[in-house]
Amino acid sequence: MEIVESGATLGARIEGMDLARPLSPEAYRAIEQALGRYGVVCFPRQQLDAVSLKRFARNFGTLEVNVANLYHEPDIPEVMILSNIVEDGKPIGLSDAGQDWHTDMSYSRTIAFSNVLYGIRIPVRDGRSLGNTEFCNMHAAYDGLPQALKDELDGMTVTHDFNKFWEMMRREKGSTRPPLTEEQRRRKPPVSHPVFLTHPITGRKVLYANPGYSMRINEMTEARSAEVLAFLFQHQLQDKYRYRHNWTEGDVLMWDNMGTIHNAVADYRPDEPRLIKRCQVMADKYFPEAFAGRT
Repeated sequence: MEIVESGATLGARIEGMDLARPLSPEAYRAIEQALGRYGVVCFPRQQLDAVSLKRFARNFGTLEVNVANLYHEPDIPEVMILSNIVEDGKPIGLSDAGQDWHTDMSYSRTIAFSNVLYGIRIPVRDGRSLGNTEFCNMHAAYDGLPQALKDELDGMTVTHDFNKFWEMMRREKGSTRPPLTEEQRRRKPPVSHPVFLTHPITGRKVLYANPGYSMRINEMTEARSAEVLAFLFQHQLQDKYRYRHNWTEGDVLMWDNMGTIHNAVADYRPDEPRLIKRCQVMADKYFPEAFAGRT
């Protein structure tokens, strides 16, 4: 196992690992530590089927089944399909996943630890990959906040709502997503989490708010909350906190949802096929009770 740092605010490549085979407990722990340190790690040149992808991902925590319950591997609902490919007039995957800044599962009582994505078909134009994934460093974003704002927000919570991002995608991206049903809304009601989390791997504080799902800082007036969230969203997207992963077919990409926010760049056309399979790992290993029952 060889770790090659990106040299940027986030990111590392991990060489010498075949994820289709079970790894040692020590290897899984080393990967967890690398995620805490680098935020985003890539395992190049992998050859996985859906069963192998699920087997690898579940070593890091419970795997989530997306609330929409759409576009997953047959008989393996934990493996979601992200794709713009249409076969026999029907899309085979979710075509617009993650196309704006957010962190996955902040809308859930038990938040997400990591995403594990396997790139099977990556669009390329003029020798450059498309549909790449951008990240921002939430350790650095917290560190860079004015001390007065850190003091003001200390101990406060922010409401996150799944429907905010879903409706934004429907409205702004020209999506074919249907509105969430009442049952889907009931299963994912708004929840609250601390504005600042202590990261369970690094022990440092991170900014846990994002433009996709964060709605309101609960302990503030509506006007002050709107003002502060607008500042936080602008602050956390600064170039100095950013890192971009340029996809290559065979990449397995993992990122830490607590220490980063991300955005899938939608710069490819419908005739430029993209196919990625994804598992989402919950943070129940780190927070078995901390978020249970939080509303």
